[in-house]
Amino acid sequence: MPNGIRSNPEYPGIAESERLWGRSIGLIPSGTQTLAKGPGQFVSGVAPKYLRRGKGARVWDVDGNEFLDLCMAIGPVVLGYGDPAVDAAIREQLEDGITFSLMHPLEVEVAELVRRVVPGVEAVRFSKTGADVTSAAIRVARAWTGRSRVLCCGYHGWHDWYIGITDRHHGVPDEVRDLTNTFGYNDPESVATALDDDVAAVILEPVTFEEPRHDFLAHLRERCDANGTLLIFDEMWTGFRLALGGAQAHYGVRADLVTFSKAIANGMPLSVLAGRGDVLELLDGEVFFYTTFGGEALSLAAAKATIGELERRDVPAQLSALGGRLREGYNRLAAAHGLTAITRCAGPACRTQVVFETAGGTPLELKSLVQQELLKRGVLWAGTHTLSAAHTEDDVAYLLSAYDEVLPILSAAVERGDVRSLLRGAPVEPVFRRTTDFNQRPRPAHV
Repeated sequence: MPNGIRSNPEYPGIAESERLWGRSIGLIPSGTQTLAKGPGQFVSGVAPKYLRRGKGARVWDVDGNEFLDLCMAIGPVVLGYGDPAVDAAIREQLEDGITFSLMHPLEVEVAELVRRVVPGVEAVRFSKTGADVTSAAIRVARAWTGRSRVLCCGYHGWHDWYIGITDRHHGVPDEVRDLTNTFGYNDPESVATALDDDVAAVILEPVTFEEPRHDFLAHLRERCDANGTLLIFDEMWTGFRLALGGAQAHYGVRADLVTFSKAIANGMPLSVLAGRGDVLELLDGEVFFYTTFGGEALSLAAAKATIGELERRDVPAQLSALGGRLREGYNRLAAAHGLTAITRCAGPACRTQVVFETAGGTPLELKSLVQQELLKRGVLWAGTHTLSAAHTEDDVAYLLSAYDEVLPILSAAVERGDVRSLLRGAPVEPVFRRTTDFNQRPRPAHV
């Protein structure tokens, strides 16, 4: 009998997942289209590798095991799988068609909707992935300012201008890598060090799991204004989740350009570049950014329905309340089990992260043990609580009860110093071998 959302006697059976995985080897590089969904982010031999379907906040793998999903497709499914309003909008549009030889009215309607709900937006452009629109934002910023360099903080996609500053930069010319540098979040001094008169744009995720301190975002706004640099918010995670109007609405700080994807269409592929009309006017002719599928109608219909539901049901407030209870509940359990120095839950309530410190094993080994034991209890978890409108108070109560069973296992393993020996497979892997202090100061120019 497949495992369910309960304290199962055994770990989930994953024979069909493993068979599919075997077929992918040598066929699909890395076996996955998205690293965060790939097997390296889950305990090998225990976690399923392929999901068959989802409904609400639950998913079923190809072996029939049911899980409470805390990943939600790595962010896009903000209303829950199979949301009736969104699915109805997709079906209705499907009757008329998907992609056409001329533009579709939904392009105008959804652009107007984004302009209405997001502060400071005067112009809107659609594409398909987050990397598309962050890269377009950088190109526009360079054209607007006549400058070349970029400062970034966070993850901004796979394109050369960004990925060249990470340790997965092979294939990116040094000349391109030299044009991007990083700064530290909540670190005004690192901004002052890197910001000069050739910086076209400062781009950052306005918040991940560390809240801005000492008006850091407002400080960036002031520094960019003084330097003639455009400020870009990468709101793949914060858009329509932190607040309907994103981080600009939540923190009251204006960005020149904003980029969205993930939660805007409840799982359909759509991304948005939006912001100042005078800057984005460059897309009228001087800057080239066009895509065949930018006006694809199913995703636009989904976005129109999704934003409508987010607004009608005040989903950001719902996520904040539910996530806050989950964050506080986890931290109470960590304290009760003597783990406050080892693990905590942090971040904005709409999307929190369970953090581990080195003790009796590496942080990734501690995370892996918790993940492994949650899988046995029917919870699909990769370290974050990415909540949706489909998650309920009962779901949070169940997850906390699961943590109450799992954290004593972690505590005992840490005390014995044998965390790794309890893992039934290889621990989860980092996406990048380093995640901070990348190329923080300009490297010398090539001669």
